[in-house]
Amino acid sequence: MNRLGLALGSGGARGWCHVGVINALREMDVTPDVVAGCSMGALVGAAWAGERLGALEDWARGLTQTGVLRLVDLRFRNGGLMRGSAVGEMLRALDLPERIEELKHPFIAVATDMVSGREVWIREGSLFDAVRASISIPGIYSPHLVAGKWLLDGGLVNPVPTSACRALGADKTIAVNPNGRNGDLWTPRESALDALSQSWMQRLPEPMRELFHSDGVRGPNYIDVVSTSVDIMTEFVRKTRDATDPPHVSLQADLSHMTVLELYRAAEAIAEGERLVAEQKEAIAAL
Repeated sequence: MNRLGLALGSGGARGWCHVGVINALREMDVTPDVVAGCSMGALVGAAWAGERLGALEDWARGLTQTGVLRLVDLRFRNGGLMRGSAVGEMLRALDLPERIEELKHPFIAVATDMVSGREVWIREGSLFDAVRASISIPGIYSPHLVAGKWLLDGGLVNPVPTSACRALGADKTIAVNPNGRNGDLWTPRESALDALSQSWMQRLPEPMRELFHSDGVRGPNYIDVVSTSVDIMTEFVRKTRDATDPPHVSLQADLSHMTVLELYRAAEAIAEGERLVAEQKEAIAAL
């Protein structure tokens, strides 16, 4: 019997679509045998592998703009704006095991070695370290030290880790790309800062606030530039890898209206994930 692998890609808040995909697959009575995740895909994948996806979904759906601000742990050291300690708190709140080996299903988190630039598959050891390393978005989260290596977001080298699923023994693969989009990569806003950004900025030292202002009302700010640059790069890498190692089914989410930090918009992303599965129901059933 074929073993099914589910590759969950990077994309920040857009990655909540993975929850909708898994829910819709369950409605079809389709259960992955293995999961590999990158960045937000690593977080959702870990919750699925620990059979705590429902708890994560409840948490995500209840998240507000104020709740997002509580997750911000500013620390202007070690090459990032935030430490990412909230990831550990979240994993503990979900009652997930401390070690990957204790998960109930095979799981790999993908990260990038900052020194060699090589892809790193984390399939054993601390679950917190694995997820935290995988979400280390350059310029936002500081790199994370694991086994003597400084690791960055896995999306830099393998944004939708189909190959990691195959390494776990998958014969058939479904790949989910939260960054598949029909619109522009970046859309100018009516005001340079939305309400969330303005609230967040009040927590910054005065000199740091300049990072989040733009020169014009419709110009990009720091977060716009960082997130859009990562989007451009990771999508190029994904297309290049898919050309030589394509998945059997590719689900391309259209969430161009969401930014990577709008975590409070989970309901929209989850609905998109459900739509993607419905759209390719026949192809999935044929696997």
